[in-house]
Amino acid sequence: MSTSIPNAPYHHGDLRRALLEAALLILERDGEEGLGLRDLARAVGVSPAAPYRHFDSRAALLEALAVTGFQRFTKAMEEVATSGAQDMLAMMGKTYVLFALDNPGLFRLMFSPQLRRDNRPGLRMAADAAFGTLRHVSGGDVKTGRVTALAAWARVHGLAVLLLDGQIALQAGEDIQALITEIIDKR
Repeated sequence: MSTSIPNAPYHHGDLRRALLEAALLILERDGEEGLGLRDLARAVGVSPAAPYRHFDSRAALLEALAVTGFQRFTKAMEEVATSGAQDMLAMMGKTYVLFALDNPGLFRLMFSPQLRRDNRPGLRMAADAAFGTLRHVSGGDVKTGRVTALAAWARVHGLAVLLLDGQIALQAGEDIQALITEIIDKR
């Protein structure tokens, strides 16, 4: 029994983008465990083999999602870097934490130890671009700028993970954005 739709067009259009967008929704709804290429094909309405034309494995799909995440994240960081904000480093920190809270599944995937960046040049470049924006704003010479950027990154990454894991409980009436601002501004 065929599951294809009679007279349906063979070409989907931009299938890769459609697959990535659907995968992002599944990732946020069901977590990484809920992502499978066959289920993804069903969600997009294509044959089970169609995703394999763009992703040769589930690992390739996860890598592409992480790259997409880093690209979106870098764009948000670059917007802060060019905003002329008085304290760009603090603003980047807030943007970092809010990105994590708005995209928890994607954020966790981006920094997953399963996706080793040294084996994936595309992922390495995307992650390096994000860090490069932070490093540029940190200023200083090569060593000082790197250390300042790493310190800022460690601080906001830790805060983001603590919030995502529910380790920091909000008090009654407490605003999450105000709390994030207060924590980041305490340098």
